[in-house]
Amino acid sequence: MKSLWETVLNDADLSGRFGTMFDTFWKPTKLINVSNNIYTVEVKNIFAKSQFEKKYEDDVRELLKKNGASSPRVDFVTSSKNFKRREDSVVVIDDQPKTGTTTAFDSHLNKKYSFANFIVGSCNELAYAAAQAAAKKPGEKYNPLFIYGGAGLGKTHLIQAIGNAILEHFSDKRVLYVTTEEFTNDYIYHITNKSSQEFTDKYRNLDVLIIDDIQFISGKDKTQEAFFNTFNALYQANKQIIISSDRPPAIIPTLTDRLKSRFQMGMNIDVSLPDYETRVAIIKTKALLNSAIELPAGTAEYIARTVKTNIRELEGVLNQVMAYAEMRNVIPTVDFATEVLASARPSQTRHITARQIIEKTAKYFEIKTSEIKSASRSQYIIVPRQIAMYLLRSELHMSYPQITRELGRKDHTTAMHSINKIEKQLKFDAMIREKVNDIKDRLYA
Repeated sequence: MKSLWETVLNDADLSGRFGTMFDTFWKPTKLINVSNNIYTVEVKNIFAKSQFEKKYEDDVRELLKKNGASSPRVDFVTSSKNFKRREDSVVVIDDQPKTGTTTAFDSHLNKKYSFANFIVGSCNELAYAAAQAAAKKPGEKYNPLFIYGGAGLGKTHLIQAIGNAILEHFSDKRVLYVTTEEFTNDYIYHITNKSSQEFTDKYRNLDVLIIDDIQFISGKDKTQEAFFNTFNALYQANKQIIISSDRPPAIIPTLTDRLKSRFQMGMNIDVSLPDYETRVAIIKTKALLNSAIELPAGTAEYIARTVKTNIRELEGVLNQVMAYAEMRNVIPTVDFATEVLASARPSQTRHITARQIIEKTAKYFEIKTSEIKSASRSQYIIVPRQIAMYLLRSELHMSYPQITRELGRKDHTTAMHSINKIEKQLKFDAMIREKVNDIKDRLYA
């Protein structure tokens, strides 16, 4: 294990791609564990952890594959030395399922995802309860379990926690977690290599199939057929099926009616944006576990009031504040957090055009630009069109007649009504608010 990581570091250094960042971030790292194709890499501090997760994770995977690792997954952790000073104050969260025996079958689960470290609030309590019920009685309760919601709301954590809990209590179960992209690539590989029976055996001999981001099966007719057949075989054998998506089955574009009906015959539950209390709880828990510096309650509350989008962004902001506090060896007060956030969020001065707004909105909703400009009254077209109108108004300050011309409409009152509707929804509809913020992020990225 040590020699493998030394080779990886040597290759990274010789590539010359990382410059001074190699000495700063790469050189102090260690490979501390390898289990089920998950390579656990210890990094210097929380700031280095965030840099690897944002910038270098793909590089690490490629270097591991180059040196013989098969389908590696990487988990970055901070040095255990960072936690010793606060052992007594930390609430212990058991991330490792307590299995009596180990199995050679690779579940592809990340063991850091557990029910114990999932923060429950009004935004996700129903999904959490259903997930626990499915874990206790796989194949009997809530089958299929379909969890949907926007990006960064904890869906992957929750569905993998189900898998880990099942293995904890039923160590003989064959559990497999895959993304939809991995399922698609696996199907293509076996078809290309004329080994379709091997593909069939792999998936139909499972006790639990967990598939993430099923919305990406949209437009893939052959993959949909393969998944439909897999779904039927597992369901008829009373095997548990767990699915996540960024939207409910009914509005996944080009999803076949028969798959929609299969997904809807079980339990469909959404997770929404965390409310203020849940955001505070998430921040406090993450700060306790991942930093050696105490986070004042006032700062946690300030971050929770400032970041109202998703958990991923919440963690990102917390990581920035704690990393800078560690580097400067100061207490992260509210004033300090305000300063960090102000410097970390440059003003959005990039020039954007009406065409970019329309194209980005269409791409986000996985529809064609021509569709968003069409006269279609389909629900999956109307909402993107209304959001595009809102963004043309809010970001470019265009007049209503200009907006109607850009979107091929004739009556400017259509734009007025659409924009008013989105403005009202932004106040109470967390899903719409998240979609608008996501599109803005992509516009100014």
